[in-house]
Amino acid sequence: MRASTHNRTKDWQALDAAHHIHPFTDTAALNKKGARVITRAKGVHLWDSEGHRLIDGMAGLWCVNVGYGREELADAAYSAMRELPYYNAFFQTTHPYAVELAAKLAQLLPAGMTRVLFANSGSEANDSALKLIRYYWNLQGRPEKKIHISREYAYHGVTMAAASLSGLTPMHPQWDLPLPGFAKIPTVYPYAWGGDQDPEDYGLAMARKLEERILELGADRVASFSVEPIHGAGGLMMPPRSYFPEIQRICRKYDVLLHLDEVITGFGRTGEWFGAQTYGVEPDLMSMAKGLSSGYQPISALGLGPRVGDAISSANEEMVHGFTWSGHPVACAVSLKNLEIIERENLVDRIRTDIGPYFAGRVKELARHPMVGEVRTQGLLAAIELMDDKTTRKFFDPKRDVGTHCRNHCFSNGLVMRATRDTMMLSPPFVISHAEVDELVGLAWKAIDLTARDLGRETMVGP
Repeated sequence: MRASTHNRTKDWQALDAAHHIHPFTDTAALNKKGARVITRAKGVHLWDSEGHRLIDGMAGLWCVNVGYGREELADAAYSAMRELPYYNAFFQTTHPYAVELAAKLAQLLPAGMTRVLFANSGSEANDSALKLIRYYWNLQGRPEKKIHISREYAYHGVTMAAASLSGLTPMHPQWDLPLPGFAKIPTVYPYAWGGDQDPEDYGLAMARKLEERILELGADRVASFSVEPIHGAGGLMMPPRSYFPEIQRICRKYDVLLHLDEVITGFGRTGEWFGAQTYGVEPDLMSMAKGLSSGYQPISALGLGPRVGDAISSANEEMVHGFTWSGHPVACAVSLKNLEIIERENLVDRIRTDIGPYFAGRVKELARHPMVGEVRTQGLLAAIELMDDKTTRKFFDPKRDVGTHCRNHCFSNGLVMRATRDTMMLSPPFVISHAEVDELVGLAWKAIDLTARDLGRETMVGP
């Protein structure tokens, strides 16, 4: 740490409090406390302005897949900035970076998904998906199909439309949301609600909630069903294998477009390139972001299957949608290099055959703790349920905010681990080593044990 960095912490915190509104934050409380100032990062570690090192168990916001400090990505950005710092895709114009990235994505995406629309964030990709879904049905002469169904606990973004699509209800009251035209079904959450039911039977039953809702609303009015392969911010609930085949069948039966939100799961996180491949889904539209550039540049994409892509590309009229930064050359250049690194270093295969299984085995050791109920994993994703009584699956009273308490212990002891309700979540960079997984699990155990101590619960020496 540079000597001057420590001296500047208070100055940065004061400027931050005076001028910076943080996302998803109680601004008054943060300004009183002072924001943590992160000044540098390398590999899977972060350092704050006081010199404290943290292992980033969340890869930023589920996104820094190839790890921090990759010079190749910085060089790709620099080269693009020197050659073509900006141009747009309006005015019947393109540039090599967007063309080559779109072609590369067409190679990686599920079969038949050959067309791509670029945006700048997952929220924008999902907002764009909803617009294109409505446009598609208008082109088909079926303008009455306008209702978008999604799931409770879903997170699809923060624009007016994407937040309406989201099923995390605390996101709605401040903004008078959801907008009209959005409907929800219960999500699949075997640990909390499956009871003693066979998981596959439970998965089928929950998938059929979609059919019930379509029939209730009228299939002629339902435009689409939007779904994450695995819940992200909603708590990393993972579906039984029976779930998505039944979802696919129902969408096809009632002529409902299937929109898969791969903003978190895309580009290797589940041990396949996409969650669609992990769960055998053939979507009509697919949203991508985060891992596309490993967070080094803001970029997202919406992949279109043949049904939607063919209709829009042959509409013989202007599609009135797009952003100033759609397919920004620097973001596209970085994304191309990022995908090259993932392929060259075999990181998806590494998650499937090496680090993913090792991560799962170590994280599942946390289930030995008296306060941990289920630990569930897929690829380099893990959820740890903190329970009031694990034997009866009794959750803590939400007012106790146990997850936030545990998260604070994580930060204080050198680990970034996220909390949703009392579910602790991990999503580390793909380049994490076995030794770093060991470090992460040890710190997670310590934070959970400190939380148990504070609650007057049984503690246990960790691995």
